[in-house]
This record gives sequence, C-alpha cells and structure tokens, in this order.
Amino acid sequence: MTAQTQLDIANRFYVSDIASALTPATRLSTIIARLDKKQSLTKSALNYLDSQNLLSLHQLASGLLSHEEFQAKATNEQTERKQAAKLQRLADEEKQRLLEIERKEKIKTTQEVAKAARIAREKDPKYIAKVKNQNLRSKYDLDWFIEPEDFPILMNILKRVDNGQRLSEKDIVWLTTEGDEYYTDKLRTRFHSIEAKFCTNQYKKTQDLWMLVNASSHYRKSNNSKLADQLFDAININEQKSPKLKAALLTTLGGVKRDIGMKSEAIALGEQAHQLVNKDYRPCTLIGAVHMETGNLMLGQEWYTKAEERGASTKAIDSDLRSIFMRADKASRSKMKAHLLRVDSTRYSWAKKF
Repeated sequence: MTAQTQLDIANRFYVSDIASALTPATRLSTIIARLDKKQSLTKSALNYLDSQNLLSLHQLASGLLSHEEFQAKATNEQTERKQAAKLQRLADEEKQRLLEIERKEKIKTTQEVAKAARIAREKDPKYIAKVKNQNLRSKYDLDWFIEPEDFPILMNILKRVDNGQRLSEKDIVWLTTEGDEYYTDKLRTRFHSIEAKFCTNQYKKTQDLWMLVNASSHYRKSNNSKLADQLFDAININEQKSPKLKAALLTTLGGVKRDIGMKSEAIALGEQAHQLVNKDYRPCTLIGAVHMETGNLMLGQEWYTKAEERGASTKAIDSDLRSIFMRADKASRSKMKAHLLRVDSTRYSWAKKF
C-alpha cells in the first residue's frame, strides 16, 4: 500500500490526524484498511477503538451508525482531537520555554557565583603571589617541579634578577652547584646582563680596565658582544704597560671579535696576547676555538693542546669543542666529527650520536 493510499483511507475515516493511521502495519492502520474493504473486525479490534476513544469509528464498525451519521460524528471527534493536540502542543512548548528560562537562570547564577569566586580569589594576596611566582618561573623557563627546599632560594634569586639586582656570592655558588638544574639559559643570560651593566658602570667610574675585561666577559655571556666591542673604542690597548692586563684586554677583545664574526681579527688579537703571556692558556683556547670554527681543525687541535698544557681543564676544553660542534652546519659538523674521533674516539665518543 502506497503512502497516498494510506492517507486516502485515513481521510475517509477521519483519522488522518493520528500518526499511527498513516503508518503501515500499525494496529489502527490495519483496522481502517479492513473497514475500507468492508471487512468485519474482531472483538479485540473493537476494544482497541474503544480504548483509543475512537467512538464513532467503533460504532460504524459495530453497525450502530450509518455512513452519513459517522461522517458528522467523526468530523466533530477529529476537530476535538486536533484542538486538544494543539492545546497540548502549546502546553508542551510553554513547558519547554519555562524549562529553558530556568536552565539559563541556573547557568547565569552558576557563572555569577564562579565570577564572584574568581574575583575574590584574584584579590587574595596568596593567590596574587602564586600567580606572580608562576609568571616569573615561566619567564625564565622554569615551568617544572621545584623541590620544596629549593623553592624559597630560587624564587628569591628570580625576583632579584628580574628587578635588575645583583646576586650575592652565596646565590651564585648555589646556582652553579646545588641549584645548577635551575640555572636555565634565560636566567644565565639575565644574570650576566646585570653583571655586565654593573662592571661597565664601575669601569666608567674608576677607569679600572680590569672592570672593562669583566664587563666584556659578561656581555659576551649575555649575547651582547656588540656592546662589549663598543667599550674598547675608547681605549688604546697598545698603550698599556702591564703585560698581564694588556694580554687580558687583547684576549677579551679577541673573544668579542670572534662572536661578531671577525675571525681573522680574533686570531690576530689572540696571537698578540699569547706572545705577551706565553704560559697563559686563555689566548690558546681563543685561537683554538676560532680555528675550529673556520675549519682549520688540526691547527685548532694544536692550540687546544697548548691550552691544556698551560692549565686549561679537560672538561672546559671538551665543553668548548662540544659547543662549537653543536653550532656548526651539517657539513662542518660531519668534518669535525671525523676529526675528533680520529684524535681520541673515547674522549670524544659523544660525537658518534650526531
């Protein structure tokens, strides 16, 4: 049976407003299909019509109404059903509207309570201090678990450096020993930046060239080698009488030139310093580093050997070589790797990982 036929039958018996009359294989659709074929109904079917309040249809099937009488009565029943359905629909819609208003009110109340709690929390000194500590730690890449016993020491250090204050000798020792895991690159850079500024001011006040050496060293470690280079514009190193001070100035300036890419100048300054203080390892490490960076690996190794013979620690040299290795491009790194492993495959075994 097609849907149109089903609808036609439902219309003829004035039950098209009832969904089950339009749905195939339902009890009501089966009953009206039998009536349409003028077939009799079972007692059970008649009871069903009675239970659904389809009185006119029950009376028609029972032979108590003529077709004309059925039409009049069934029309009224259908009209009443439609009105009742409409009223029910409106009531359901009103119920849903009130439930939606209630839901929104609950959400609004919950949000207002949460907002009030948040405002109260944000005004709480402990909360404010906690947020400040979290932001400060994040600023210096310390977003991980801090041991409880280390927390007050570390936070005091972070607050001091963030305010541009110098650290005490005790703080520096702690950072480089017990607290070395917290000595991040950003914290290290900030520390050296503060020290560079202090040493620069001391140099300007006293004209003590050792302060210039210290300032330059800190500028280099805070990635501000260009500022260090500018400090040397106002002095003439060749006028210095003390070989030790002159060599320190030459070596320091050589390191600055190395940082800003002036490799030849760096080697020349290192060689001048080496001639003045032949037993000092510092000019040797400078020259060795620059040769390594420029691909003169054998020559660089020779200068590092001289540095080690003059007191440079194996650990410091290896750290320097590793740093140069990691900054090198792929081709230079491959070349340096082969060189180091030829020199000492055990000492430089770390290079095998790259």
